[in-house]
Amino acid sequence: MITGHCECGRVSYEIDGDINDLSHCHCSQCRRLHGAAFATYAGVARQDFRYVSGEASLKIYASSAGHDRVFCAECGSNIMVAIDSEPNEYYVSMGTVDGDPDCPPAYHIYAGSKAPWHEIDDDLPKYDTVPAD
Repeated sequence: MITGHCECGRVSYEIDGDINDLSHCHCSQCRRLHGAAFATYAGVARQDFRYVSGEASLKIYASSAGHDRVFCAECGSNIMVAIDSEPNEYYVSMGTVDGDPDCPPAYHIYAGSKAPWHEIDDDLPKYDTVPAD
């Protein structure tokens, strides 16, 4: 069981399954919303995800067509991104995950629009947008 919560603790969740995808997103929206050079997301099956507490404290921001950003209204922690075109997946913000769960190999997305002041200096795969299926 994977667990996680927001900074203030109002919102907590459980994932009764595995992380099946791990990406570091460098798009300008993720940089602004996370206040960092990139945001790291864990792909999980929607059916495996459930809120334990704080669902009433959630807010949703439609950052672009078909992309809903879910965050805690109290502390602002980014909980996840739900993408309409991927109805069976949630992309949970790894910064909210507790502990050190097993993860698949990571990769960088939207590396073509990374912050100019940040260097990607690892050997992980890099994609200018998202990898083709």
